[in-house]
Amino acid sequence: MSFDAEAFCAGNFTDQSVEAGLCSTIEAVDDMANGLNVFFLLFAASFVFMMQSGFAMLCAGSIRQKNVKNIMLKNILDSCGGALGFWSLGYAFAYGGQNPEVKSFIGNEGFFLANIDSGSELISWFFQFAMAATASTIVAGTVAERCKMEAYLCYSYFLTAFVYPVVVHSVWSQSGFLSAFNANPAFGCGMHDFAGSGVIHMTGGVTALVAAKILGPRIGRFYDRDGNEILEPKAFPPHSVALQVLGTFILWIGWYGFNPGSTLYINTAAYGDVTGLAAVNTTIAAASGCVSAMFTDMFMYRRKTGETAYDLTMVMNGALTGLVSITAGCAVMAPWAAFVTGIMGGWVYIFYSNLIIRFKIDDAVDAIPVHLGGGSWGVIALGLFAEPSATAKAFGDHGHYGWFYEWGQGSGDGNLLAAQICGCLWVTGWVCATMIPFLLLVNMLGWFRVDTIEEEVGLDISHHKGAAYDLSGPDESTVEKFDLHRSHHKLDVPKDIEQDAPAKKETSSEAGYDAFVASVGVSADDVKKGE
Repeated sequence: MSFDAEAFCAGNFTDQSVEAGLCSTIEAVDDMANGLNVFFLLFAASFVFMMQSGFAMLCAGSIRQKNVKNIMLKNILDSCGGALGFWSLGYAFAYGGQNPEVKSFIGNEGFFLANIDSGSELISWFFQFAMAATASTIVAGTVAERCKMEAYLCYSYFLTAFVYPVVVHSVWSQSGFLSAFNANPAFGCGMHDFAGSGVIHMTGGVTALVAAKILGPRIGRFYDRDGNEILEPKAFPPHSVALQVLGTFILWIGWYGFNPGSTLYINTAAYGDVTGLAAVNTTIAAASGCVSAMFTDMFMYRRKTGETAYDLTMVMNGALTGLVSITAGCAVMAPWAAFVTGIMGGWVYIFYSNLIIRFKIDDAVDAIPVHLGGGSWGVIALGLFAEPSATAKAFGDHGHYGWFYEWGQGSGDGNLLAAQICGCLWVTGWVCATMIPFLLLVNMLGWFRVDTIEEEVGLDISHHKGAAYDLSGPDESTVEKFDLHRSHHKLDVPKDIEQDAPAKKETSSEAGYDAFVASVGVSADDVKKGE
């Protein structure tokens, strides 16, 4: 039972001074709690926004050197387009006009943050914007090295202003038709997605899949210049493994704002329990996903070639898939279930990565396997492993929890698992229904893919005034001049010349230099000319 401060202060007290003092203390505590919640979301949102730099480093390291500037610019514009789209329309479509007693398809209040001025409401926008920008950035790596800037700007705004907010409204708003927070939730429990395996990562992953299919593969990836299929798909090695690893670690750190921060409040012990469990499960799933992917790939490679090798790409993307997989259920699973979720996440990544290659879908950074594969598995995993007491703390005690717990007790109805499956189908269907026509239109207008010659020379040179790295050194003539200069100042006279020299003692260093030149058969004038 919650404490009603207003009812308490409205009560009858025989001593008015006592009443005033108690009410003043209660108001001060409430103000402190509100301030603490605002600070908590500021901290979490800042960590989530920092993930943009992780995506940027991971994408930059994974592609070829000639396109680094282009992918950096797209990552920055994701943040800018996401901010403008979510400020103008997205937040209103996602959370405007919430009413738990009714269900609606889309929100309709708060456009351009009109009439939203309290600290708690404004910090909520900031946190949700950081989430929206994350969903948008997922696509950047997939379409890298061949996508026009015009198309990317249009896509970024459209996704954050309309497509993504509808998904958010359906699952996280109190008025959503799949929301667990509605007074009459679907299946008696609604879809559970604590931090966004489905809402964020599946939305971005499905969009990336659609975009990659319509855009087509990079030149030389699956077909030669004449359009003939290559027997073995050509791999484009990353230009900087160091940037890849740096990006992976930044993303992992950012996830501690992503998952624990989705508690949204921190002013009670119950919220603290939810936040702590989310942090622990996030760590375990990331580690188990990394180990699972690495060793599974190693055993597969050994069986194929007879040699043992450890693939760093599997290490990084396995960890990221584990993080994506636990995002939905981080606050409702026991740690052992997070471990299982991460292990399965590593296998899901390998399966999806091989599957898209089989269908000749070119994903420059493997974002589709990580976010679509890991996201869909994470939503289903929650329906299997949601622990009763943890679920009650995070979503309320509605009596529905993970299928394995229900099956073990012999009294379950599978409603939560059914809601999770419906959620996956809804996200996939909505994103495809909106993004396929949108991207086909962009492609038809000629805004989607760069010209062949521009792609071959690299987007940095063709679109951004030059390469990202200045790798030029001194010209050959300058090097020759330096070598000659060094020979004048660091010349050592051989001892045999000194022994054969006349008895007359030379006091000038130039005499020794002339003797050395004579001994090697060239004149001093030739040396000075650089000959």
